[in-house]
Amino acid sequence: MASHDPLLTAPLLDLIAAQAAQADATRSVAPEVIAALKGNDVMRMSASREIGGLEASVSAMGHELEAVAAACGSTAWCLWNHLCVFHFYCGLLGPAHIDVLKAVTAQRQWVCLPGGAGTAVKGRPDGDDVILEGVAAFGSGLRYADHVGVPFLMSGDKAPSFALLRTNQPGVQIDPTWMALSLRASSTDHVHYEGARIAAARVVPFPVRSRETFRDPDFAVVNRRYREDWVALSDLWLGCMAVGVANAALDDACRGIQGRVAIMGTKMVERPTIHVNIGQAGALVRAARAAVYGECARMDARIADGRIPTESDYLDALAATMMAIRFCDDAMRLILRVLGGNGLREGQAFERRYRDFQAMPLHINAHPDRVSEQLGRHLLGLPTENAF
Repeated sequence: MASHDPLLTAPLLDLIAAQAAQADATRSVAPEVIAALKGNDVMRMSASREIGGLEASVSAMGHELEAVAAACGSTAWCLWNHLCVFHFYCGLLGPAHIDVLKAVTAQRQWVCLPGGAGTAVKGRPDGDDVILEGVAAFGSGLRYADHVGVPFLMSGDKAPSFALLRTNQPGVQIDPTWMALSLRASSTDHVHYEGARIAAARVVPFPVRSRETFRDPDFAVVNRRYREDWVALSDLWLGCMAVGVANAALDDACRGIQGRVAIMGTKMVERPTIHVNIGQAGALVRAARAAVYGECARMDARIADGRIPTESDYLDALAATMMAIRFCDDAMRLILRVLGGNGLREGQAFERRYRDFQAMPLHINAHPDRVSEQLGRHLLGLPTENAF
């Protein structure tokens, strides 16, 4: 790992790693890990100083997520979701709702955004309130969250609205539906809204292509960092987590090979094919790290200079992440080839890490089909079409 400031999560990494296998088996991150994270300033890293946050660099948050992912992919996935979604909420709610953002930051509260396929939430006015009904899907870390963001359609409106609700308030019910192959404790659950209330004054527009809205110099933001698109940010940090998982698997393999003997008594560490495959895997992980942290540094430089991002900047972040994840995917397959059947039988953490990794190239934000198509359109001078 490159040199950087000490990790805020460093005191928690042993605790996180110790429960990783249990989290995978039970599909829930240990309560003591969630409590420890909520008591740690990592929760305030994506919040700007105006709302009481640390205003940490994109690169610094990437290093935190890389380290946590090496310890437990599911835990990192949930923390990742909070950091990038809170960045998004700061842009959406803006200066008019700075009191809400300050309260969430001060109490190190967890936020999530369920809005995947199958989501359908409607709102209707009731005096000074809005009442919400419906269901939202794919809320990563939902069962651990204190607040849930709700994109919804008001009756009679064509453009969506948004509100931030407490997960423990009446009318909000979390349904533990996540039974995944990988990242099983990410708890990407459903939430049901049954007469949930929010003050109408707390409702804001939910622009479909929010990245374009946030780039408008006339659109008021709490801090210029929130002009950066949250999807691009989430992709970069997803790439950092992929590096963390792949590098941890590589380190484990290198340690495990030292004392192993192959068929016919040859020491594994002396076999040329082991050298070739381990060398390629190491090069791929290093290339992935360079790609993703290079884009993190460019985003940090834009924020520092006050430059508003462009569509090319957005696509550069997505493309770098897509390739970083592909490099890590190739590295994981090479490590699997090196371990072989005996390596898996000996009970290393590789199998869990390998399964966890499968969710990364499949995430819609970084999916290669989506990213490649939009980058291709942009390079051909055609407008990009994806809403996010």
